[in-house]
Amino acid sequence: MAMTWRKSSYSGDDHGQCVEVAAIRRAVGVRDSKAADAGHLLLEPACFASLVEHLKRTK
Repeated sequence: MAMTWRKSSYSGDDHGQCVEVAAIRRAVGVRDSKAADAGHLLLEPACFASLVEHLKRTK
């Protein structure tokens, strides 16, 4: 399954720590941009949305 990964617009171009996401059928892929070959997580869209909201609150 081919996935198109994108980096958050909040991530800078300084090659720092960031997470990449990919939208696929009925899921959202999440991976570490510095360790892309290490694998990825697949989250249901509702779980991903909850994660993002949690991160915004704890920022």
